[in-house]
Amino acid sequence: MDFNMKKLASDAGIFFTRAVQFTEEKFGQAEKTELDAHFENLLVRADSTKNWTERILRQTEVLLQPNPSARVEEFLYEKLDRKVPSRVTNGELLAQYMAEAAGELGPTTPYGKTLLKVSEAEKRLGAAERDFIHTASVSFLTPLRNFLEGDWKTISKERRLLQNRRLDLDACKARLKKAKAAEAKATCEGDTVPDFQETRPRNYILSASASATLDDTSRPPPPRAEWKEKHPGGWSPPCFFLLPLTPSVTQARGCLSLPEDGKLWNDEVDKAEQELRVAQTEFDRQAEVTRLLLEGISSTHVNHLRCLHEFVKSQMTYYAQCYRHMLDLQKQLGSSQAAIFPGTFVGTTEPASPPLSTTSPTTAAATMPVVPTVASLATPGEAALCLEEVSPPASGTRKARVLYDYEAADSSELALLADELITVYSLPGMDPDWLIGERGNKKGKVPVTYLELLS
Repeated sequence: MDFNMKKLASDAGIFFTRAVQFTEEKFGQAEKTELDAHFENLLVRADSTKNWTERILRQTEVLLQPNPSARVEEFLYEKLDRKVPSRVTNGELLAQYMAEAAGELGPTTPYGKTLLKVSEAEKRLGAAERDFIHTASVSFLTPLRNFLEGDWKTISKERRLLQNRRLDLDACKARLKKAKAAEAKATCEGDTVPDFQETRPRNYILSASASATLDDTSRPPPPRAEWKEKHPGGWSPPCFFLLPLTPSVTQARGCLSLPEDGKLWNDEVDKAEQELRVAQTEFDRQAEVTRLLLEGISSTHVNHLRCLHEFVKSQMTYYAQCYRHMLDLQKQLGSSQAAIFPGTFVGTTEPASPPLSTTSPTTAAATMPVVPTVASLATPGEAALCLEEVSPPASGTRKARVLYDYEAADSSELALLADELITVYSLPGMDPDWLIGERGNKKGKVPVTYLELLS
């Protein structure tokens, strides 16, 4: 392990200095360079995007996997770069239990046959749920995670760097201000010794040679003859050097001679101004880099919008599959159970039908159709209805567009294909959830919820 003590001390000094400066800014004891309003708005917008992305991501994970233990397990597998083991869905597990129960209780009994039918439907539902979870994870969750673990980490890193550049800039401004004030004070009061503690940070120390020189100046002066012998060219004033703890700060040289004081203060001000120009350049460059990254949040919103559309599409497909599977199961059970338990199967109560004339194409396409009841599928009076003898009324016929494919359950119904146009009308005493549909020379009952009535 390469342990650099000098670098550690330097980093600790810089950290402590910035912490003190940041604290003074919080309490209003130091000046702070303010960012422009547009930049501040970009920062607020980026923070809001990050916070809401995290919330949406967590809640979507809960929706796709309600079991917290399973979510923790998947998270650990992902962090260990290992493949998540295949896990059966709740629907598939229920289907397995029903199939085993039917095999043990008797697959030829009415109860056993029903268990097998429901088991097949639940198995298809479980498979549809698995496809939905996979599609939603790839098209929606993965882009959100990529933003939080990739783009946002880059933005956070550049923002921290910008904060450090701003602190350095403010420190340079404060140093220049103190240097000018000290120069003016020395000019007015005629100070013979420059006080660099007013312009330099407190993490400066005297070198060993400078300390020895200052010690020599405190001793009694030698005799004049000895002094002439050692200094044949005349007396020269002693000098000292200030060495910083941090290598990034330039060494400062100061002499005790009175004629050089004005020049030394001018040099100190010039150095402070040069450091300020360098700090300002670095701050401006970092601010521009950070601004470009923050403006990229707009592209992130566009990408998340596209992913949101994909998520809604996959969820709609999943619910449509669930509806078709359950409708098929209801038809199968309705035909076998009607003779044994008439009117007791699920869906005997009539659901409220949506208004036919006020349904817009967009609303109708986005609304899943209501499941028709078993009682409405085949009532005794309508089963005996002879469709060949039915004629459309003189008024009341309308055109309708088919929203979903529909498979006819018997000869009294009309099979439908999505997006085709048919003529529909109602007969007196007919179930309001059904209409008579005509397509060419074919005629039959059609469910209202599969249609979009056109004006």
